Amino acid sequence: MRDRLGDLGDNTDVVLVTFTEPANVESYSRHNRLDFPILIDVDRDAYRSFGLGRGSAWRIYGWRAMRRYVQIFKSDGFKGLGRPTEDTLQLGGDFIVDTEGQLIYGFWGDGPDDRPSVDELISVLKGAG
Repeated sequence: MRDRLGDLGDNTDVVLVTFTEPANVESYSRHNRLDFPILIDVDRDAYRSFGLGRGSAWRIYGWRAMRRYVQIFKSDGFKGLGRPTEDTLQLGGDFIVDTEGQLIYGFWGDGPDDRPSVDELISVLKGAG
């Protein structure tokens, strides 16, 4: 996504909403080279407003996640695996809201790796303009 921000159009603002603690945001933003606003919703009011629930432990920690944890362990040992500090079952989503505040697109993920393609988001934005 970061590499395609220019494809979103001049009248598009990207905002990341997260429920992480404020102390984690700066390093996350720097690590992922994010140059757009990050809003912190520790109480997850926005998540509830958009109907984003929690996933099942199996969906969140299924085979794909286990494979990733094994990769981290092989390369970094236990130092690469920390205890979660947040609700790891919280599901995310992607939403497009127009200038009038109307939701014109919503994607409610069913797992940590469930996101729409950037092409899909660009297509929606071009159709809305």
